[in-house]
Amino acid sequence: MKLRYVAAIALSLSSMVTLEACYQQAGDQQIVTAQDTSWALPDWAFGGFERPAGINPVISPIAASLFKDPMTDTLVAWESNDTFNPAATVIDGQIVVLYRAEDKSGVRIGHRTSRLGYAVSNDGFYFERQSTPVFYPADDNQKAYEWPGGTEDPRIAQTIDGMYVMFYTQWNREIPRLGVATSHDLVTWEKHGSIFKGNNTYPAIFNTPHKSAAILTKVVDGRQVITKINGKYWLYWGEHGVYGATSDDLIKWDPVVDENGQLKAFISPRKGYFDSSLTECGPPAILTDKGIVLLYNGKNDPEKGDRRFNKGTYSAGQVLFDSNDPGKVIDRLDAPFLRPMESFEKSGQYVDGTVFIEGLVYYGNKWFLYYGCADSRVAVAVYDPANPAAPDPLPFDIE
Repeated sequence: MKLRYVAAIALSLSSMVTLEACYQQAGDQQIVTAQDTSWALPDWAFGGFERPAGINPVISPIAASLFKDPMTDTLVAWESNDTFNPAATVIDGQIVVLYRAEDKSGVRIGHRTSRLGYAVSNDGFYFERQSTPVFYPADDNQKAYEWPGGTEDPRIAQTIDGMYVMFYTQWNREIPRLGVATSHDLVTWEKHGSIFKGNNTYPAIFNTPHKSAAILTKVVDGRQVITKINGKYWLYWGEHGVYGATSDDLIKWDPVVDENGQLKAFISPRKGYFDSSLTECGPPAILTDKGIVLLYNGKNDPEKGDRRFNKGTYSAGQVLFDSNDPGKVIDRLDAPFLRPMESFEKSGQYVDGTVFIEGLVYYGNKWFLYYGCADSRVAVAVYDPANPAAPDPLPFDIE
């Protein structure tokens, strides 16, 4: 076996760059790549987030969990195939994660049925799970939108008076739509249907595929709560771009449109970057003294993406919006602060690698970020503002 050394290349790089060698086996050769560990996040960004040693993944599939499905009247192993893409919040001093769980009813992602499981933790790392889902397709007034694909990819935030608001994807295997539900205990939920149904601003959106909602929040007296801006609730949404919506009641939403009456994208995929294919909204956005920070999921386009990262990989980015004009971009990361690096983030039903962020919790003066790993597991990473970790290192393309 021959080793290809990178010494000469490392010497040619700037002295300001810190390198780490990474070895990958490829046939009878050992490919050596280098990673930049010196890059830093701007002062407005959240992170870096550190993966706790020996903890992840925190939620994995369980084959023995059975549930009497109200749509088929049969017992279903509802979380036997995959558990991923979680929402997270705090209740009674504990962290609760609601995670997307898939059964084995289909042959690939999007063709099984998804339901939401419940997991609770006293420290954010070790969870106790309920044996049955707390949110799922049922014989109710939303079944036409949620069956047979299910209820997917939740995001949760809390109002100042303690009501929990969840945005999720209703998937009938025809059109994905954003639904909203409310609860006071995270177990019993009231479904309110599509957030855009009946809106007068852009009625066509109801029958146009749309998903991924991140409502605006802020920290008040140690609690992360839903807040208003310019007198209205504000929501970022979308996957092929980041769009906006406003509401007076958290249930019915009006999408933001431009001067021509068309949906207005605040950011879009960028050729040559990690988010060249998708810019999909992540967990609830946060109003800070620097502006509004939105964490989002970027997908690397196989043909026009950043060639340092795997084709099709999902990594996490951040964008800063103006706190007085929430559609105005102030700054945006050009590289992901979190990307698939660990084995559990690159082995699952999405083999290109995925860190898909959806749950962000302020707990014990730290931020706990919960994310889906390769569409198969749930993991956590922690940002301590008093002692922030470095962002994930960036690979150099030295081939």
